[in-house]
Amino acid sequence: MSAFQFFLLLLVFILFYKFFKQLFSGEYPKRGVDFEAKRDDENISPITSVKPNFNRQIPREISRFQELKALADEAIKKEDYLEAQKALQSALIVQKDDSETLGKYGFVSIKLEDYKEAQEAFEKLLALDSYDDMAHAQIANVYNKLGLADEAIKHHKRSIELDSRYAPHYFNYANTLYDLKRNDEALEMYTKAYALDSNIEEAKKMIEQLS
Repeated sequence: MSAFQFFLLLLVFILFYKFFKQLFSGEYPKRGVDFEAKRDDENISPITSVKPNFNRQIPREISRFQELKALADEAIKKEDYLEAQKALQSALIVQKDDSETLGKYGFVSIKLEDYKEAQEAFEKLLALDSYDDMAHAQIANVYNKLGLADEAIKHHKRSIELDSRYAPHYFNYANTLYDLKRNDEALEMYTKAYALDSNIEEAKKMIEQLS
């Protein structure tokens, strides 16, 4: 072997030695380790970038809901029930299961003689709370207007079961019985209503009329 060939062989040996030494030394870049994002100096997390958006969105929704309820209350004070109904409809899009809003929507729908809308509102309200005596009384009045006498009577009785000391429940029941020409039963309910609350002048008038 000539001196030149020996030199080339020695050079190749040195190069291979350095290559394999670096390869197995741990200094070779490792995927997922050397290029891993660091929380302190690389803000690439989707959670930290999205979370502030949710924090800003929730107050806007709550603010809009409260604004619509305030508009509805103002319209009710002015007896502008159509505007109140529109505002409450929008509020229920934002929060569909709000009991107070459903009750007000049912109320203004009755004022507008929109009994189907009132029925739907009070049915949803009772689905949320079946022990709401006022909702039972209101939907009973609605059923009476819709000609659903059996349903009306059932809910009148339930409202009285839930609060037997509230005079208007007896008065409302009496009105339904009177509409059905069940005068003796109506007289009994008007009498109970007036006994509980002598300020219900209409009950006194009906007692005198039916006696």
